[in-house]
Amino acid sequence: MKTYGLIGYRLGHSFSKRFFTEKFEEEGLNNHEYLNFELDDISLFPSIFQENDHIAGLNCTIPYKQEVMPFLDEIDEEAATVGAVNTIKIIRKAEKIILKGFNTDCYGFEQSLLPLLGEKHQKALILGTGGASKAVKFILDKHGIEYLSATTKKSLSAKELNYEQIDEQLIKDHLIIINATPLGTFPKVDTCPSIPYESLTPNHVLFDLVYNPEETLFLQKGKAKGASIKNGLEMLHLQAIKAWEIWNE
Repeated sequence: MKTYGLIGYRLGHSFSKRFFTEKFEEEGLNNHEYLNFELDDISLFPSIFQENDHIAGLNCTIPYKQEVMPFLDEIDEEAATVGAVNTIKIIRKAEKIILKGFNTDCYGFEQSLLPLLGEKHQKALILGTGGASKAVKFILDKHGIEYLSATTKKSLSAKELNYEQIDEQLIKDHLIIINATPLGTFPKVDTCPSIPYESLTPNHVLFDLVYNPEETLFLQKGKAKGASIKNGLEMLHLQAIKAWEIWNE
């Protein structure tokens, strides 16, 4: 049996288990399984390997995309630059297990966002500064797109601002708005980041890393103003496919 899985805190909303279970069934991979490993603390991460000696690959989700990194033997250059890992490759050499971290969120986000953009889309506003935002920033930097990140923190770093500072002019200047927070995720579908949605226009692109529900309140408000909208489902599909490639290289 080859066991793949997802590590995280609470995983009832997990896309990965459903995606890979269906993939294994469709491809007749009867000796493959995908499990959710809910960890109350990242210190429990090594216990996964003590209890499962046939782990073949892991995905990692919030809140452990950064916290898992010290437990890894190697980190891919791109993931190291991003500062977050969401895919772990298990390399077996004799009796030794080598864990190597990758970030496939970058690939998924890049391939999902770029088709929405035109020449006028030169500045982005990222809502949230957690682990999910790191892949977003990496891709925006890669393509020369300026960005600011909105945060609730009192102590601000470079390129950060508080939500209270987001005004009509800032919204008009930033035609790409990306929700990298969990706000709006099922079952709390009546929440969304606090920004002046009335300032949105048909020139805006709203991208939500959340995919459940299909249209978050954030996207609904953008759609009502004529903005182009997209949720994170395609991004998740793409990053999962990339993870599978990495595991089987």
